[in-house]
Amino acid sequence: MHAAGAAPIPNAEQLMRRWFDEVWNQGRSDTIDQMFPETSVMWGVGRPEDSTKGPATFKEFHRNMRSACPDVKIVLDHVVHQDDTAFARWTATMTVTGEGLGVSPNGQKIEIRGMSACRAENGVITEGWNVWDQMGMARQLGLLQGPVTQLFA
Repeated sequence: MHAAGAAPIPNAEQLMRRWFDEVWNQGRSDTIDQMFPETSVMWGVGRPEDSTKGPATFKEFHRNMRSACPDVKIVLDHVVHQDDTAFARWTATMTVTGEGLGVSPNGQKIEIRGMSACRAENGVITEGWNVWDQMGMARQLGLLQGPVTQLFA
């Protein structure tokens, strides 16, 4: 329930759709502060085994990705919502035109896929989980050398 005249509290699916649209597709870092408070935790945005707590650390990851690939576009291919959690399968496309990833801006077009889940409480994301094709991204960037590249062709 919400007070008369007050906007309803968004559910996990609505938050997830807003997150990908505003944070990634529009590049709005102010949305990170609004939706991902200090007490929130996210997994899988940098090193898979490390978590990101609060907006400051996530903003560093976001800044690096968007400075390397300012045209990043993430399409939510499928979203499922259950209770306080939403799950999405997505496709990201981008072009490397900046140095945020530690590689020279070479105009390389990249397409990767991933899956994300978020848990929501009181209209904010409290937990997030991300699994995305980091190896495929490294391959497309030309960072993998030798026989290992054949495993991920």
